Amino acid sequence: MRLDPLSQAFAALADPTRRAILARLATGEATVNELAQPFDMTQPSISKHLKVLERAGLISRSRAAQTR
Repeated sequence: MRLDPLSQAFAALADPTRRAILARLATGEATVNELAQPFDMTQPSISKHLKVLERAGLISRSRAAQTR
């Protein structure tokens, strides 16, 4: 079942880790490692959160120096 864009955004924001990531990204671009620092998580776990945020249209990723 595919969610509408608004439902995807709210589902992505339901997680406190993803809200904290968005708050950090509101201050500027960051690498995955920089985003992972305040959390007790592995880089792949943070990457999964970033994919959810990207699918919801809340962030965009770029490959330039691996910034998000």
